[in-house]
Amino acid sequence: MIHAPDILQQAEKRRDEVAQILSRIVQIPSLSGEEEAVIQALKELVEPYADEVRIDGLGNLLARIGSGPKVLAFDAHIDVVDVGDERQWTVPPFGGLIRDGKVWGRGSVDQKGGAAAMVTALRILRDLAYQGPFAVYFTFTIMEEDSDGQCWLYLIEEEGFRPDFVVITEPTNLGVYRGHRGRMEFDLYFRGRSAHASEPERGDNALLKAAKAALAVAELHRRLRSDPFLGKGSVAPTLIRSSSPSLCAIPDQCQLHLDRRLTWGEDKESALQELREILPPDTDIVIPVYDRPSYRGTRFAREKYYPTWKLPETHPLVQAGRKAYEDLFGEPARIGRWTFSTNGVAIAGRHGIPTIGFGPGNEELAHAPDEAVPIDHLVKATAFYAWFPFVLARHTSDGP
Repeated sequence: MIHAPDILQQAEKRRDEVAQILSRIVQIPSLSGEEEAVIQALKELVEPYADEVRIDGLGNLLARIGSGPKVLAFDAHIDVVDVGDERQWTVPPFGGLIRDGKVWGRGSVDQKGGAAAMVTALRILRDLAYQGPFAVYFTFTIMEEDSDGQCWLYLIEEEGFRPDFVVITEPTNLGVYRGHRGRMEFDLYFRGRSAHASEPERGDNALLKAAKAALAVAELHRRLRSDPFLGKGSVAPTLIRSSSPSLCAIPDQCQLHLDRRLTWGEDKESALQELREILPPDTDIVIPVYDRPSYRGTRFAREKYYPTWKLPETHPLVQAGRKAYEDLFGEPARIGRWTFSTNGVAIAGRHGIPTIGFGPGNEELAHAPDEAVPIDHLVKATAFYAWFPFVLARHTSDGP
């Protein structure tokens, strides 16, 4: 029989291995839509240990071990955001530097650290000749930074891949997370009438209409509802763009982009209605569509609406996460939520698949310069992913 200390010991033995895996994949830049090289590298890393490895029609990589009747999936998106102002970095962003007990570089926290721990956990399960009640999948998914959950909508709706349980390996600072706010995007379009800017009263300034709308949106933000667990909904203007015949002409068109975070009880229709109530009736309110082709050239267009989700703390999946952590580390697990959005918007938010999160790294370092993840976190995440299938079997009808 396998015990938690055995798993933890196996993970500790692979400390250097998991750090080197992460260093290698951090060194491969993989912006959204440009992930092919890192997908191929990960394929090489998992192929000798998995029972099945495949790349789907969009470009996601799936590795399976075990052949039980139920499906448990661990997910890591392997695309990253860009570097930003490189002068703010004190290490090479794509250097994969291992120093001071950490692996440094863009994506080390968000979220190739989770991917590296998944690879190492797969290898441990292979060494243990895992034959439990689950087919355990490790999914390395793409384009999350551009459109969170799009990869999983493809897996579920186009590939017919629907796990019974999912663990998202986004950074949680080693907490067990059970939800987060949803989000959506809006483009607001205002129309006016151009005139020479020396006589602005002869025109109808679309930019001023957008500015008034931005102030109304700020007021709307202040009165949005809150949830005791997920926190408050939010809305913020993040872009304004106008056009006119020249810089000395009144703008006749203006666009205002909104970022909307949805707490529990808020959804697409309620958010739309709130805007209709505060904006002039001639405002065009558009939910943008994400239709960029993947690195395989596949288009899978979906509107940029990402539903809210949370799992009750009493759910067997959450309780299994709590127990796995306590078995391994001998202390109470911290149950929490993400402040940002993840692939859970599709897995749990749209398709209702029970989902939790557990990942290495401090989420506050996501998208930040000098991103770095402690190797201790990688080791603990490796142990958690390898031990979790055994614990989940005991917390569901699939175990003794």
